[in-house]
Amino acid sequence: MTSDPVRWLWAAAAVALWLLSIAAVAALRVRARRRTAARAGALSAEAEGEGVLVAFASQTGLAEQLAWRTAEALAGAGAPARVVGLGDLDPTTLRCAGRVLIVASTTGEGDAPDSPSRFVRRHMAAPAELAGLRYAVLALGDRSYAKFCGFGRALDGWLRRSGAEPLFDRVEVDDGDAGALRHWRHQLAAATGAPVAADWTPPAYDRWRLVERAHLNPGGPGGEAWRLAFEPVGHRPDWQAGDIAEVGLPAVEGAPPASREYSVASVAADGRVELIVRRVVRDDGSPGLASGWLTGGLQPGDEVDLRLRSNRSFHGPSSDVPLVLIGAGTGLAGLRGHLRARPAAGHGGAWLLWGERSPVHDAWLDDELQAALAAGRLTRLDRVFSRAPGGRYVQALVEEHADELRCWVDRGATVLVCGSLEGMSAGVHAALEAALGAERVLELLETGRYRRDVY
Repeated sequence: MTSDPVRWLWAAAAVALWLLSIAAVAALRVRARRRTAARAGALSAEAEGEGVLVAFASQTGLAEQLAWRTAEALAGAGAPARVVGLGDLDPTTLRCAGRVLIVASTTGEGDAPDSPSRFVRRHMAAPAELAGLRYAVLALGDRSYAKFCGFGRALDGWLRRSGAEPLFDRVEVDDGDAGALRHWRHQLAAATGAPVAADWTPPAYDRWRLVERAHLNPGGPGGEAWRLAFEPVGHRPDWQAGDIAEVGLPAVEGAPPASREYSVASVAADGRVELIVRRVVRDDGSPGLASGWLTGGLQPGDEVDLRLRSNRSFHGPSSDVPLVLIGAGTGLAGLRGHLRARPAAGHGGAWLLWGERSPVHDAWLDDELQAALAAGRLTRLDRVFSRAPGGRYVQALVEEHADELRCWVDRGATVLVCGSLEGMSAGVHAALEAALGAERVLELLETGRYRRDVY
């Protein structure tokens, strides 16, 4: 040990600097937490009513940024919201929140970010008791990794196993894809009832021309349904079955720009985008803003703003994989796209189960479906009509043909469901659980063999 006083002074100075650095880091963390709490408190105080908890699991900061944007968008629309890190939560806090939106990043090959590691270790090893919780997950990832959005998918599966109910299906974002983020905002608006209209990234629309419009169900009791066809103007688009068309609506004075999303009913080889739109009629007899314009005000030859958004969570498997297509009403659009993507022969089989109201008026696209059966593109067709004698809904077909459905799934089939979120989607999901077992359905969901485009 030295007795040199100079060395003692240098050692004391080094220790003092070390202690000061620790104190500074601690102070910064406290200040950051206070700023987060104050910012979250300001958001939740901006509006009255039931609040929405927005949680994030972030590695690089993007998930946290998107969580704040989500909360600010809700608060700006009059829905109180507060933001917190997922690692600071536990199942009791989640259950008491009632509604939670989670923005979750994935690191490496399917791993959780560092910040929620404690939450993962303590709570996600087994299901929790989360009955009564309603949630949604925005999963961030990079498709160049094999386990794309692995943590977001695992989190979604744990919440479902714990008894929580999704507000809408998980939204997956590949490398910050702006289209998927717009879809998240569309879903927020629909699920919360808040007019979340402003866009984080203004959509870059292309020009398309309406070239055909056909009435599918004259006299149908469920309202008019129309098939519309648009051809590109000055560009050559590409898309896959399952993708989404976002249509920009005409400007309305005093209102922000608006758009609507529709399932694409065609494939790129058709050379045109086709949609199936049901005309909405309000209580006062006036048509809906979007559907009224598309099915009436817009005329063949007119041009529109339209962009195509990749919807990877509803893309289908390779053609050798059996395909079970289930839907109702305008959900036929998304299912038709997958059917048109199948080759006329040499595929794994395609089975369509679909429901509408009247067997007299609502056998939509019957000639086309019968031709697909004759050509072998469609292997089996089962339809049901709710206003026929003894009328039933499409989930009844799942129950009726449960044994055959199990055989298809055992052969490796992928199940695709398209249509209404309210009623149809929940009914079909319950019927699938009864036919296959809840654990099997969850396994199909997590492995991508059960996919939905519901709205």
